[in-house]
Amino acid sequence: MSEASEATRADRALKAKHRAMWALGDYPLVATDLIPDLGPELVRESGVRPGTRVLDVAAGSGNAAIPAALVGADVVAVDLTPELLEAGRELATERGAKLEWREGDAEELPFADADFDTVMSCVGVMFAPHHQRAADELVRVCRPGGKIGLVNWTPEGFIGQMFAAMRPYAPPPPPGAQPPPLWGDEGHVRSLLGDRVTGVDARRQLLRIDLFSAPEDFREFFKRCYGPTVAVYASIAGDLDKVTALDTALADLAARHLADGAMEWEYLLVTADRAA
Repeated sequence: MSEASEATRADRALKAKHRAMWALGDYPLVATDLIPDLGPELVRESGVRPGTRVLDVAAGSGNAAIPAALVGADVVAVDLTPELLEAGRELATERGAKLEWREGDAEELPFADADFDTVMSCVGVMFAPHHQRAADELVRVCRPGGKIGLVNWTPEGFIGQMFAAMRPYAPPPPPGAQPPPLWGDEGHVRSLLGDRVTGVDARRQLLRIDLFSAPEDFREFFKRCYGPTVAVYASIAGDLDKVTALDTALADLAARHLADGAMEWEYLLVTADRAA
């Protein structure tokens, strides 16, 4: 097998693993119960209006795509995981939102160049393993003068720290895969987009989370619902010492951030104009 063929085979295997990971647990519940405000905020900050042609990349169950459609935009939601798309369709029907749902890879979007007025992603594209490839696709499908809008967890914020806490217990990433929270670093995002965008506005902001009254409540919710956490626990299920150690690490992390029944999770909001 040629080196190129081997690389293609490995990439397909990695994407299949990612697809399966996000089907674990109950990510739609995470999106609706924990972060429902992030999607509407991204829609507002991206200037989405009636008639805007919008692509939501790594859309999950539509936490940004559905609010965009409810504004009156012409929306396509694309995601790697069919189970999330199906959950999104059901949620959109419940909310009276009309939009298109497409299965697709953020690193190889099934759309033509300059096909959208606004290209956005709400804590989604950050999980594509090859950051430059994904960024290139965001830019490619956005028309000149169009808007790119992103919300991503920061490395220093709570979710970035959670991934750092899980890392010692997770299988090693394949060569070339980059950590998701890097997308929450302004310098990294500017480097990925380069001079193909102008008018970059990047702001670190805090999301208040008041769903958990105790650190263990957070841990058990994520063990049950959040695909990446479910997958890490599955990988160490046969090692009680590691399970106990990760249980402690996640509860300790939550304890450091939980005050009066609430936590604040930091994210980076980025908007930019596609250069002509």
